Amino acid sequence: MALGLGLSVGLGLQAQAQVTIRYAHVGSEGDIQYWYAEEFAKRVNQRTEGRVKVQVFPNSQLGGAQETVDGVRSGAIPLAHHEFASLARLSPDIAVFAAPFAYRDGSHAMNATDPAKSEVMKELSDKLVATANIRIIGRLYRGARQMTAKMAVYSPADLKDKRFRGVPLQLWTTMIKGMGAIPTPVEVGELPTALMTGMVIGQENPLTMINANKLYEVQTHVMLTSHMQNVLPVFINERTWQSIPEKDRAIISATAAEIGEETLKLGNEAETKLIDELKKKGMTFVTAADGLKVEDFRKAVSAQVRTDFPSWGPYIERIAAVK
Repeated sequence: MALGLGLSVGLGLQAQAQVTIRYAHVGSEGDIQYWYAEEFAKRVNQRTEGRVKVQVFPNSQLGGAQETVDGVRSGAIPLAHHEFASLARLSPDIAVFAAPFAYRDGSHAMNATDPAKSEVMKELSDKLVATANIRIIGRLYRGARQMTAKMAVYSPADLKDKRFRGVPLQLWTTMIKGMGAIPTPVEVGELPTALMTGMVIGQENPLTMINANKLYEVQTHVMLTSHMQNVLPVFINERTWQSIPEKDRAIISATAAEIGEETLKLGNEAETKLIDELKKKGMTFVTAADGLKVEDFRKAVSAQVRTDFPSWGPYIERIAAVK
C-alpha cells in the first residue's frame, strides 16, 4: 500500500478496516525511547482491538534523523520519534523545545511540551502541520543529557580546540560551540567508533543511552551538567492521522500521553540507579561539588543560542512561564 500505510479488511468485518502503521526511531534496546515505542505499539494494538496495528522499526532500520523526518513528511514512514531539533528544517522555531538550559527539570519539560495542554506547544505544532504535513501527537522523556569525555571537564575553557560530538543538527552545533569545543557532527550509529578512534574526545546524552550503547567502554568521565532535559516528540504524517477514525485517534493520543508520563518516572529512577551502575563500570562522575562550573556552561551556551536563534527569545520566556 502506498505511503507505508496498509489497509486490510478481514472476512466478515467489512466495516472494520485495519490500519497498519510503521513507527521508526533510532534508539537501541535498553534506552527509554526503545521501551516507549514497544509499549506504545502494544497498547495501541490492544486498545483499538486490532483496528490500528503499529509495527516498530528501531535502531535506525529505516534511516537516520534526516531520513526519518523526510519519511514522515512524505508519508513513506507514517510515524516516528526523534529530537525536536530534527524538525527544524521544516519549521525552524519547533527546535526551541530542545533548547539547552530551557527547563527547570523533567516535569517542567514534559508540561511545556504537552501537545494537549501547553499553549506554546499547540501553537508550534499547528505551524508544523501547516508547513510540513506533520503532527506532534505525544512526547517521551529520556532523562537529562549529560556530558562524557576521555578526561575531566570543569568549564568551557577545558574544551577549547577539542573536537566534541554533536547530533548532526544546527542546535547541537550551536550548543557545542557554546560549550567551548569544536562541534563535530556524528550519527548515533557511528558514535562508539568516533569516540574509540579519537575522532571526537567526548559527547553528551542521557545516562540511559550512555549505558545502553556501552559508551563506558570508550569514555572515562561523566560531567553532570543536565544541560538539556531530553524530551522527544512523537510525530505522525498528517494524511495518515486524518485517515484514522476519530475514536481511534483519541485512543492513540491518550496512550501516547499515558506512556509519556511513565517515561518521566522511568527517566528519573534510571538516573539515580545508573550513576551507581556506571561508577561500577569504571566511569568517574564530576559534579558541582567537584568544581564543575554548570553556570559557566549555562551562560556561554545561552549566549550562543541567542546569537544563532534570535527569534527564540519570546518562546523561551513562554516555556519558562509554564508551571
